[in-house]
Amino acid sequence: MMNTDFIPYGRQAISEDDIAAVVDVLRSDFLTQGPCVETFEQAVAKKVGAHFAVAANSATSALHLACLALRVTEGDRVWTSPNTFIASANCARYCGAEVDFVDIDPRTYNLCADKLAEKLALAKLNNTLPKVVIPVHFAGQSCDMQAIHQLSQKYGFRIIEDASHAIGATYQQTSVGNCRYSDICVFSFHPVKIITSGEGGMALTNQPQLAKQMRTQAHQGTTKCADELTQAPGDWYYEQHTLGFNYRMTEMQAALGLSQLAKLDDFIAQRHQQFALYAELLRALPITLPYQSNDGRSSLHLYPILLPKSHISARKAVFDALRSANIGTQVHYIPVHTQPYYQALGFAWGDFPIAEDYYHSTLSLPMFVGLTPAQQGYVVAVLQQALAEQGIR
Repeated sequence: MMNTDFIPYGRQAISEDDIAAVVDVLRSDFLTQGPCVETFEQAVAKKVGAHFAVAANSATSALHLACLALRVTEGDRVWTSPNTFIASANCARYCGAEVDFVDIDPRTYNLCADKLAEKLALAKLNNTLPKVVIPVHFAGQSCDMQAIHQLSQKYGFRIIEDASHAIGATYQQTSVGNCRYSDICVFSFHPVKIITSGEGGMALTNQPQLAKQMRTQAHQGTTKCADELTQAPGDWYYEQHTLGFNYRMTEMQAALGLSQLAKLDDFIAQRHQQFALYAELLRALPITLPYQSNDGRSSLHLYPILLPKSHISARKAVFDALRSANIGTQVHYIPVHTQPYYQALGFAWGDFPIAEDYYHSTLSLPMFVGLTPAQQGYVVAVLQQALAEQGIR
């Protein structure tokens, strides 16, 4: 089998144009707040069809801003998926809210709308309905947002889409991020995501008041808007109206993100080519390949496979074999409710069995812009050998 340099499960694709864009900012008068941030916000909003965009220094910050804008506070309840990174739940805990989870769909690995309906009906009887639900578009595939939105109309909760994986994805032939079925949608620009700004995130909304609140909170709770000031002694003047945070995106981040955004469609197309090749190369192996719903087009942030349930004990050996062969496989995700922090809040293994079954079986194979067919062939060959060594044929 061929020797190869390390193949990560995901990584950024940085071009000379990206570097030049950042260098231009470094040579300008603005490094923190300047024209690039606003231009990037406007460009993302236009790309996905949202009215307003608020840039932040991370998607975690953007999720926190979204919770703050929806007035999440102590005593409120926020529900999300257990199959996600911890930030999807932590953002509500930052506000003092109680967090709970809704089990996932066994095909898409997204928050299950049917399970949500069941849990809401019970919560109404117990007077424990959530204030906010945060569906997570796992691996770049949209949740069933129309169904979730219909439930929000019935039960009165607000919706934050955690689309950290899903910029460039579509749902019902429109772009994820247009907030048709949500109050706020959040993107991530971490280096392993579809496009990157180094670090960074963005919150999209169609509601001007929410955009205004998020922008104020991201800027230390301050404003210089003339119609909001209690006095106006001069152009230097600003006022703090709330206790906010320094969640601002820098000009350098925005310049990189803006340059990357121009290549978004090409990046997505490359990922779909890789997805098709994996489907061909892996079709004879006794594993479950990622399911793609007909409701939309995934941005394919991840390529998660499932080992047979009869051989889940072999996952560590397969994981180690891939890593030993310089293949950066990963597990996405450890169910949030099983983390020690959330177990201390009363959650336990067994609470959300579908998410737990998925976790015990899954491995993510490499998928990123620049991954070559030869590298994909190598990944599959190593995987096939590792499976055979564990008796998985």
